[in-house]
Amino acid sequence: MSGAPLYYIIWQEGKFYVSQCLNVDVSSFGNTRQEAINNLNEAVALYGEEKEPMQHEMIEHPEIISVPQDNA
Repeated sequence: MSGAPLYYIIWQEGKFYVSQCLNVDVSSFGNTRQEAINNLNEAVALYGEEKEPMQHEMIEHPEIISVPQDNA
């Protein structure tokens, strides 16, 4: 996974910021956006057992769309 860009999504939930990596099933949180990013970087590194920092890109303005489901 080293060298491949990682994509994160960050949102505020109550008083915390939640960060999730879209490449792997890893998420974290923090009191600030930067703390949430730092915590996620650490969690992803532990997940991948990487010894060197991974390259990442942040999606600044993600769009979340609610799609109604047909219950028929």
